[in-house]
Amino acid sequence: MMIQLAIAGIAGRMGTRIYALATADERFKVVAALEKAGHPCIGQDAGERAGIGRTGLPIRDHTDTEFDVLIDFSSPAGTAHWLEHCITYRRAIIIGTTGHTPEQLARIEAATSSIPVLKASNMSVGVNLLFKLAAQVAAVLGDDYDVEIVEAHHRFKADAPSGTAITLRDAIIQATGRDPDEDVVYGRHGNTGQRPQRQIGVHALRLGDTVGEHEIHFGNLGETITLKHSAHTRDTFVQGALRAAAWLAGKPAGRYDMHDVLGI
Repeated sequence: MMIQLAIAGIAGRMGTRIYALATADERFKVVAALEKAGHPCIGQDAGERAGIGRTGLPIRDHTDTEFDVLIDFSSPAGTAHWLEHCITYRRAIIIGTTGHTPEQLARIEAATSSIPVLKASNMSVGVNLLFKLAAQVAAVLGDDYDVEIVEAHHRFKADAPSGTAITLRDAIIQATGRDPDEDVVYGRHGNTGQRPQRQIGVHALRLGDTVGEHEIHFGNLGETITLKHSAHTRDTFVQGALRAAAWLAGKPAGRYDMHDVLGI
């Protein structure tokens, strides 16, 4: 049986590609194309918006149609809205949106007691492997190696550092026992003094149409080790999101991430 999908943020860069690839995937049927109230694309054909031709599915700011999984690539406020819809109708949700407030994150966590919630800062298979590798490398190298995380995204990205960079930071903190308040610096300016031994530097670049670049540099006085991931197109993230949707459909209530999907 085909998995019934709803897509929130359908008119955005990720939403259009999710729709285009999902309609070509025999596992799925997209039954709801969703945007925020007042969005200029409300009423337009989702297929025409996605550049694949007319499909007969209009973009709406609400849905009464039943679905199995909602994929959210909207905004923090959009996530909050569609999360409540999924809770009300007991539907699974995949959250790829980043930049949520602590209060919004707490609500997402609370929702896991009643519905399946898969939240990931990055849906790429390669990036999720990078999370694991970064933690392993950091644990082996220890405090003798400085750690710097550098991410680059397109000029339109609203939050910094990226959710992926934050996840990399957290993976290294957990693997090495660093303090998230004392041992992390976001950019540097002025007379900063000598670099503290256990410090993690996190830096954000915003450049043109860059899809997504993440680097973790480990360096001591004799060598540098760099782990790097480059996303060439957004389809990398879309394929991961669709893989997650196929995996999440029918799962019980709970908190899931891409590591669960990939078995790592």
